[in-house]
Amino acid sequence: MTRADQARQVSAPAPEAAGVPADRIALLETFVRIVEAGSLSAAAPLLRTTQPTISRRLRTLEQTLGVRLLQRSTHGMRLTPDGERCYERARILLADWSAFEADVGGAGAQPEGLLRVAVPHAFGQDKFVAPLAGFLRAYPRVTVEWLLVDDVTDSLARGIDCAIQAGQPTDPSLVAVRMAAVHRIVVAAPSLLAGGAVPQDPQALGALPWLALRTFYRDEIVLTHAVTGESRSVPLQPRMGTDSLFALRSAALHGLGACAGSAWMLADDLARGDLVHLAPQWQPAPLPIWITYPHAPHYPSRLLRFVEAMRAAVPGIVEP
Repeated sequence: MTRADQARQVSAPAPEAAGVPADRIALLETFVRIVEAGSLSAAAPLLRTTQPTISRRLRTLEQTLGVRLLQRSTHGMRLTPDGERCYERARILLADWSAFEADVGGAGAQPEGLLRVAVPHAFGQDKFVAPLAGFLRAYPRVTVEWLLVDDVTDSLARGIDCAIQAGQPTDPSLVAVRMAAVHRIVVAAPSLLAGGAVPQDPQALGALPWLALRTFYRDEIVLTHAVTGESRSVPLQPRMGTDSLFALRSAALHGLGACAGSAWMLADDLARGDLVHLAPQWQPAPLPIWITYPHAPHYPSRLLRFVEAMRAAVPGIVEP
């Protein structure tokens, strides 16, 4: 075979086998999803197809590029050196392609495509599903992967388009949009007080057994007076620590200790009398809620519309 024949063979479109798309963008997206998901079988549901189809797409891409991208064995899967280069370039190319589509389609184009969103468990299981449903009804050509992730430190590196997070973002490479502030209160089950008076000041709170929400406080908590603005640090000796707001609430309902939690989550328990508001004039600092996404020259309309929808809805959900 001459070099000219070889060049024509490489530049010719890959033949479309059964269920295998011939366009390179789809093949590259398949490869990126395989790497991010960790296996061909895990990538298949993300792309709404089957594992044999994913395997054929990978084989077609490797034949088109003339290199081996993945080494697979009984112990797992790893990228080859060519695969590592391809993955980094493919991520950039796919981002540029999304920006190109957004530019060509114009600002008024109907959003479409897949949006991958990381959301904290406490919000993502319930409260934020309503604005998500409204967004999907407004944009029927968009699909969403709603991923419950409390620690979003490396979520965007794993192919997440945007993340909702509680607390101050620390990554300067991200766009961070503040949406609301979650008011927090100190509560306990009536049984913890053993019929005594409800504590009204931080000093009395320090004498109680406590539950620590390790993401935000462990061995002390700072409370501020709602009227005077005075702040006091309360040292704690927690009987239990957790990183789950749901587990914290459950432990409080069982009378294991006092805790500081989100007012929106505890409101029904207070109304029923299952929990008591302790030192109601003293409050932990409100917890800001942000939506973050990577800096880019352009953004797909599905991301911009989602950010708009959440900014409009979230304050009414988490703020009094």
